[in-house]
Amino acid sequence: MTERQQHRRWRGAGVAAGVLCVCLAGSGCVAESGAAVGDGRDGDAEVIVRRAADALVGARSSKARTSMEMAAGGTRVTIRGEGVYDFRKQRGRLKVLLPQDPAGATAQRPIMELLAPGALFMKNRGAGVPADKWVRVDTRSLSDGNLVTGGATDPFAAAEVLRGARTVTYVGEEDVAGTAVRHYRGTADLVVASREASEGNSEALAAAAKGFATSEVPFDVYLDEDGRIRKVRHRFSFVNGQQKDAVAVASTTLLYDFGAPVDVRLPDGDDIYAGKIAEE
Repeated sequence: MTERQQHRRWRGAGVAAGVLCVCLAGSGCVAESGAAVGDGRDGDAEVIVRRAADALVGARSSKARTSMEMAAGGTRVTIRGEGVYDFRKQRGRLKVLLPQDPAGATAQRPIMELLAPGALFMKNRGAGVPADKWVRVDTRSLSDGNLVTGGATDPFAAAEVLRGARTVTYVGEEDVAGTAVRHYRGTADLVVASREASEGNSEALAAAAKGFATSEVPFDVYLDEDGRIRKVRHRFSFVNGQQKDAVAVASTTLLYDFGAPVDVRLPDGDDIYAGKIAEE
């Protein structure tokens, strides 16, 4: 079978502002893992990129590193995360590291995050929250759709943004952490992405389409030979309620060690904090 024929077989921030201001102040089609994917130079680049989320489901799980950069008022901060994600269950666990404060004080305690469809659970988030309690956020109610929330983009939500990919161009072959990848660049329409996304992300992406300064999201994505995302970088235009103008947010997700074991257990009701969260 030719590469072209293989192409054709592939058809078919309430809390975000809080975390960042602390620093400053669906689809049922699954691609089988192992099926080689063309590079898109024959005109199928958009199809390949839109199917990247399906390829992750086929891979079952991976380890992940995240990075979120924001510049506002002449200050730039970077928030980093690391953890694991189960793409079939859409559950993940991240340890998010906040940067030093503007005065150079010691970095704050890491925020532990559990990701699930429609919900984000955070530990060590907010003054007055007991150390053994989790804060639960309904991500469907967030104006950023859980793309910026907590200083990390949900890895599968990041992939499903690409379901709205358009004007995609093939940049060329590159290397990401020792893996040969194909680099694509384009713009994703969050409105289209929300219509094509899984049930777990559809409402959240629709909220982001309305809540961001624009529903168009520029991206660079790097796919391996099986069509799986190794690296994706989105550039969001985010209005966080603290700034007069939109804030530029760059979110990068690195995925590796596919098939890694993932055991994410969500907190019981008794472990979730129900009181008021004070600003730190």
